[in-house]
Amino acid sequence: MTDDVRRPDFLTLPGRPAKPRQAGITHVIDKGLSVREAEDVVATSGEYIDIVKLGWGTGYVSRNLPEKIAIYEAAGIAVVLGGTFWEACYIQNKLEQWREWVMQLGLRHVEVSDGTVTLPHERKVEFIADLAQDFTVLSEVGSKDNDVVIAPYRWVDMIEAELRAGAWKVITEARESGTAGVFRGDGEVRMGLIDEIVHAIDVHRLLFEAPQKAQQTWFIRAFGTNVNLGNIPPDEVIPLETLRVGLRADTLFTMNPMGHVDGAGI
Repeated sequence: MTDDVRRPDFLTLPGRPAKPRQAGITHVIDKGLSVREAEDVVATSGEYIDIVKLGWGTGYVSRNLPEKIAIYEAAGIAVVLGGTFWEACYIQNKLEQWREWVMQLGLRHVEVSDGTVTLPHERKVEFIADLAQDFTVLSEVGSKDNDVVIAPYRWVDMIEAELRAGAWKVITEARESGTAGVFRGDGEVRMGLIDEIVHAIDVHRLLFEAPQKAQQTWFIRAFGTNVNLGNIPPDEVIPLETLRVGLRADTLFTMNPMGHVDGAGI
């Protein structure tokens, strides 16, 4: 069977930029995939994946890590160590060793976060500015603890400061479960918070963690096909792409350029 038969193009779908993308980024969480599983992920959905995060400290305890990184990077997928691992190195005063290891692995992207540790924000901004000289920095704002309440104006202030310091994108915290940060404990979007953030900051400078389908749908409906979404499980990349381009009921009419059919609803 030829590629033309496998990949039809007779539908009119929303435009998706080619990699390397600045918008429409799909950021995937790898929670310890094997080399073979990474190969399968790339084979089935590599063209839709922009970044793979080795969640938490999984990269530190994984076998065959350089081989897995090579698989992702050969597909044009950036790899980044989890922010919690950076935090662990911070509290153990091992950031120099962390940096050396990142360079040995040949990684070009890094993540700086403070979702668990207590870190003065001015100090965090200094770390971002220093790392931005040598790496593409993703910083993360928001706490993993739902008992920690951050006022919306403070979210905006921190995001703006981290972008000024050199962060490429700022990630809005949600945890891999989608139950913290910009979401309530039940996974509901904190809409008022998001509204205040995007009122002040270009939405394409943000990367919204949104591991749950309902959350992904909300962001796509609110900000369009090419909103940046993160912490996507590997087996949800293709389903997410169908949400982005209106090939799933949840976004069929939102993304359909022909408009609503009489009598139909979402």
